[in-house]
Amino acid sequence: MSRTAKIAAAGALGGLLMALTIGITLREGRHVETVIVPADESAADPQTRDLRRCRTLTMPDSGCEAAWEEKRRRFYGKEDRP
Repeated sequence: MSRTAKIAAAGALGGLLMALTIGITLREGRHVETVIVPADESAADPQTRDLRRCRTLTMPDSGCEAAWEEKRRRFYGKEDRP
């Protein structure tokens, strides 16, 4: 195989790989996720507001501990934890 044929084959292979990469990239861009966020923070119930505030805290807070305990109680459906 001559030097010119090798260069042409390498160029063709490189072009094919580039075309495949571009095609895959453009096809992946079609998947769009929609995130729904409440427009008004005051529309949420008080427990949700407390839990959002508690997520940002780094120090222990008795109000946050009570809010998380209430959330656990509602989630698990138990009146008292053993």
